[in-house]
Amino acid sequence: MLRVAVVGSGPSGCYTAQGLVQQDASVCVDVLDRLPCPYGLVRYGVAPDHEKIKSLQNSLRAVLEHERVRFLGGVRIGGPDGLPAERLRELYHAVVYCVGAATDRHLGVPGEELPGCWSATEFVSWYSAHPDAAYGGFLRDARSAVVVGVGNVAVDVTRMLARGTAELSPTDMPEAALAALAASGVREIHMVGRRGPSQARFTTKELRELGSLPGTDLVVDPAELALDPAYADPSALPAAQRRNVEVLRGWADRPATGAARRIRLRFFLRPVALLGRGGRVGAVRFERTVPDGHGGVAGTGRHEDVPAQLVLRSVGYRGVPLDGLPFDAVSGTVPHRQGRVLRGGAVAPGEYVAGWIKRGPTGVIGTNRPCAKETVASLLADAPALVRMPVPGDAVAALRAEGFEPVPWAGWQAIERAEADLGASLGRGVVKLPDWASLRAAARTAVP
Repeated sequence: MLRVAVVGSGPSGCYTAQGLVQQDASVCVDVLDRLPCPYGLVRYGVAPDHEKIKSLQNSLRAVLEHERVRFLGGVRIGGPDGLPAERLRELYHAVVYCVGAATDRHLGVPGEELPGCWSATEFVSWYSAHPDAAYGGFLRDARSAVVVGVGNVAVDVTRMLARGTAELSPTDMPEAALAALAASGVREIHMVGRRGPSQARFTTKELRELGSLPGTDLVVDPAELALDPAYADPSALPAAQRRNVEVLRGWADRPATGAARRIRLRFFLRPVALLGRGGRVGAVRFERTVPDGHGGVAGTGRHEDVPAQLVLRSVGYRGVPLDGLPFDAVSGTVPHRQGRVLRGGAVAPGEYVAGWIKRGPTGVIGTNRPCAKETVASLLADAPALVRMPVPGDAVAALRAEGFEPVPWAGWQAIERAEADLGASLGRGVVKLPDWASLRAAARTAVP
């Protein structure tokens, strides 16, 4: 048998495991994750109110329940408390790293360190009950919020700030986050992009959701839209961008209704500083930009201060180095050739990558399928040489000898039952357990 470790149980990891066992009956796969819960960003990144996307967990579940796939949660690779990558490599014929892009990009402007400025990643992790997240008072004393970025994550956090209790209560959002959002005093949300509507990264479906939120007005400035050369005639744009522009055109002259909350979509504004008031962020200073004729923007020297006690930056993700693996600091990825890890320009036998750590944080969930397919093809082509290498009979025993106690699939099922029980006790549906202690305690109730 060819024994493969896949590090990471998100979509790229699951698609990699699926490809391996489907294409070669002699492959056994252990899917390792540092969390006791599988599914990666599908569990901890998809917005709680997007039930259709979250249902992708059902297809990922089928992969992890395959007879030749084993889920091993609670196993950290690399770092001071983790298993060294070199040691993991000794336990398997091959290792595929599917660890994503674990951090976010910064704005790089003065005042970004002020209390009240957060990454959208931190905010999403909090309301998604990631066990590493902590409530740092995102909403405390906030009346106006600025979301910097015009991608789908920016739309998600904007929508969460505007949602009411009635819409969020049926989701799996943890109780503390639900209570904090229900008590929020945020009434105005500015979602701001430095370029124009034809270059925004959000999908039309996500964009349209903003225009149908109960109790919320959506405001678009026609003058800002008109700065985009493609706005007057979007027919030459690719279909996705054309639909976005058409939706915004339809909203441009829509009158406000005086609703309790208001979302303002702003374009051609570049953040240049965060301004402090009372020891925390109080406003964002933006510079007006204009198209430079080459697909970018140029500053005009004109500025506008937008009041905000909460600033969420949503300007992209970035991969981080993993101890024991080479890393390209410019691209934020592991150097590779068709998924094979490169060390000093040469292929490292038995080491592979897939997903965002391979190609960068691009594409949607489905983009991980062809990415994983390429890596699987490389690994299986190398299999005759890899299988000659001796490995221990059972990696779990070796992991335990190293001080780890992997959470098996039964442990994850016990967590699911605990979350269902918690939701029932609160009069809601499934409610996520929000911290390491409760997750570990639930996993320990698994029947051997």
